[in-house]
Amino acid sequence: MFNYTNKLIQAWKEQVSSRLSPLLSLIWVGGFAIAAFCVWGFFQIAEKVFSEQTTEIDTAILQSIYQQHTPLLNQIMTGITFLGNGSTLIYLICIVGVILLISKKFASAFTLIIVASGGIGLNVWLKNIYARVRPALWERIVDAASYSFPSGHAMVSLVVYGFIGYLLIANFRSWSSVILFFTTLLILAIGFSRLYLGVHWPTDIIAGYAAGLVWLISCILSLEILQFLLRRNNQEPLSD
Repeated sequence: MFNYTNKLIQAWKEQVSSRLSPLLSLIWVGGFAIAAFCVWGFFQIAEKVFSEQTTEIDTAILQSIYQQHTPLLNQIMTGITFLGNGSTLIYLICIVGVILLISKKFASAFTLIIVASGGIGLNVWLKNIYARVRPALWERIVDAASYSFPSGHAMVSLVVYGFIGYLLIANFRSWSSVILFFTTLLILAIGFSRLYLGVHWPTDIIAGYAAGLVWLISCILSLEILQFLLRRNNQEPLSD
């Protein structure tokens, strides 16, 4: 697979890289390499999951987490997982989308819609393909009806919050480290909350992050290239 990836990178460099700045080319190739690694990692996890190589460790991790349950943590984790619910993310997308449109950042607003809708659609498609049953190791305190692999909360939260974090960093560069830290912390907390609540296996969460990162990187790099080409042609960027 890595030989094939190297060929794709080389072909891209020959056909497209000459039109882009050296820095953007480096970022694009680096992002593509990370995305390719995540694709490889996702299928490695899927193979091990469905050959039942991860059942023992998945179960052991969940049982270990269950030993830490307290009434207070139950409330905290329920609140954190709410931040990754579909309804919450839809409201957030609408609010951010309106702000972007008012600011005349049309390319960013359009990309936000693509990021979110594509992430949700991809997750539903993958869930139906793999059709993994959710864990049932203890009585749940939250409802979870769909299939388990990959985690929708992990995948879509990474995509949506990750893209919003990218937009914030692009506009508040002096705060980039703080934004990156809290965005990452939120995404990881949502994923952990799904384990704490017993509605996902650990491998569901990891696979969700891997698939989400592939989609997020693809959308961000596409937006960066679009904006660069518009500037290069002396046109006003749609997101500025």
